[in-house]
Amino acid sequence: MTEEPLGKSLDSLSSFFVGRTTMSETLLRVSELASEALPAAKFVGLTLLPNGKPSTMVFTDAASPEIDEVQYASDNGPCLEAFRSGLVCSLPSTRNDTTWPEFSRACVEHGILSTLSIPLGVDGQQIGAMNMYAATEDAFAGRATELALLFAAQASIVLANSKAYWDARSLSEQLSESIASRVVIEQSKGIIMGSLRCSADKAFEYLVQQSQHLNVKLRVVAQNIVDDVTRSTA
Repeated sequence: MTEEPLGKSLDSLSSFFVGRTTMSETLLRVSELASEALPAAKFVGLTLLPNGKPSTMVFTDAASPEIDEVQYASDNGPCLEAFRSGLVCSLPSTRNDTTWPEFSRACVEHGILSTLSIPLGVDGQQIGAMNMYAATEDAFAGRATELALLFAAQASIVLANSKAYWDARSLSEQLSESIASRVVIEQSKGIIMGSLRCSADKAFEYLVQQSQHLNVKLRVVAQNIVDDVTRSTA
């Protein structure tokens, strides 16, 4: 195996700007670059744990999740082992494997004769596993595993950055929504205070009562009050 494909893939990965794509698009691009970096890999899949359950969220070939589903069902396989242990799990021959028999049988049925699973993590926290599948035995022996580890290390950083970006963006959107809700509620309180000639506390109690009576969110009640006044003064 030459190192030229790895170099090109690492260059592409290092220049990848996560803010321009969604998390799903980032994951797919990482998988595609992994296939380019390691020509021995027929296809690549990423095992992640959304809601605590393992799933092949991204893959370069539909056979990847079909194979992986077998190990998820039996809770036994190299991808899961790599994720849980933080160690590289190499399977030189699926034909002769006795460690993960269900998984190996599924591999052979799909023409996969060797696999390599590499944990993805940053700062000691595991975020998933990268799974590579080859059509020949011992496809990831020697230098091939070293190159795969180099790529996985860079991929972990990209995935961590992407997760941080989208987590921060989600938090920012939630805060913006919260601030907007607060502004509307304060506006409606002012309208109620002027209309009913009551205190701010009494105005808020009125909003809560209306929310419970109508069975709608407090912000919706407040927005309706503000909208009614806006329309009447337009």
